[in-house]
Amino acid sequence: MPINYLRGLTQPARSEATNRRLGRALAFVAGAANAGGFFAVGQYTSHMSGIASSLADNLALGDVNLVAAGLSSLLSFLSGAATSAMLINWGRRRALNSRYAVPLLVEAFLLLLFGVIGSNLQTHRLLFVPASACLLCFVMGLQNAMITKISKAEIRTTHVTGLVTDIGIEVGKLLYRNTGATPTNRVRADRQKLALLGSLMLAFLSGGLTGAEGFRHLGFVSTVPLAMVLVALAVVPIVDDVVAQRR
Repeated sequence: MPINYLRGLTQPARSEATNRRLGRALAFVAGAANAGGFFAVGQYTSHMSGIASSLADNLALGDVNLVAAGLSSLLSFLSGAATSAMLINWGRRRALNSRYAVPLLVEAFLLLLFGVIGSNLQTHRLLFVPASACLLCFVMGLQNAMITKISKAEIRTTHVTGLVTDIGIEVGKLLYRNTGATPTNRVRADRQKLALLGSLMLAFLSGGLTGAEGFRHLGFVSTVPLAMVLVALAVVPIVDDVVAQRR
């Protein structure tokens, strides 16, 4: 890819086009990490709705171990989101071009760390399975907060509940019959938004399929290509800032 194209994906000056491109790429990574993570630890880690529900269920049943596991996952996702916000605000105060790229580089490192931890899962499952689940939840929180801030809360990439809801709303508008409607109260679907939402969901599903197949055939080494995608998205603005600091 051209350097300027990569630079534009995470630079502070934003456009709808760059937000869409970045959102699709990160939705693919999130889908792949989520599906691959399920093969590794038996738990989806990209969305907190199911985890919060299971936490409540296990609390009612009095299963202390599962309550602790659910709470750890929830707090890990929250910590990832908080860390992303702190990194971005730190970069903003220093006027860094890489303020949004740094969380992606951290995410890439953590995915590689997940791959390293994974090599010990079979022999030390009691220790490394919970650690891996928390690590992936942290990664998903980190990424979701980053794309939320960079797109001003218009795009989220780690779960599809909101995407499907918004797609349903726009489809409802699209199918609505405006019989007798005036120009002022006519219902119109936002086709551009519908196309974006559909592409994000498709990217997440494609990433999930890729992650599941990659993990099934390659094991934990399948985290390496995902990390390389994130590095490619992040590296140009970071190099720009390093060069600027040395001048």
